[in-house]
Amino acid sequence: MRSLFMLLCLVPVFVHAEAESSVAATAWGLPQLMQSLAQVQRSQGSFVERKHLAVLDVPLTSSGTLSFQAPGHLEKRTLEPRDESLVLDQGVLTIENRTRNTRRTLVVQQYPAVWAFVESIRSTLAGDLPTLQRFYKVELKGDAAKWRLRLLPLEKQTRGMVKEIVISGRADRVAVIEMLEANGDRATMTVTEEKP
Repeated sequence: MRSLFMLLCLVPVFVHAEAESSVAATAWGLPQLMQSLAQVQRSQGSFVERKHLAVLDVPLTSSGTLSFQAPGHLEKRTLEPRDESLVLDQGVLTIENRTRNTRRTLVVQQYPAVWAFVESIRSTLAGDLPTLQRFYKVELKGDAAKWRLRLLPLEKQTRGMVKEIVISGRADRVAVIEMLEANGDRATMTVTEEKP
């Protein structure tokens, strides 16, 4: 009888502990993810990107390096199949193709659809939720260990080019960036971070 009494006394303790862990588990969300991402001041890694185009039977594959320095410097350097780079620095995008010896610079705010796309990546890496929500309806699934952001463009002009962007990651790191274009073409970039 005494052991039954002890067990009944412990039930409220277990129920209370489970309720507390459930509250802690549900407290994680979009603000917490963005705060976690904002703590990363610098990251660098390699990428492999596959573009699936309706006019081709096999995807186009490219690879190179990707680096970010908070809050506004993002660099994608493609090494294969040709040497080219895209550098975003404080709102200015520089596109350079070393194979063709061409260079183009544009202020992204003058090109709304380009600006929205660039911000999908820069704002996520910087943990800049207000800017991300300026361009996209943001949906989050998962938890801190494995999360998935779905970005749906708000602007009509951007929706004419991009149907959705999905960014997946673990903890404070981005692992995969997927883009589904309005015409059905899609691209998937897998990022492998280099450890310092």
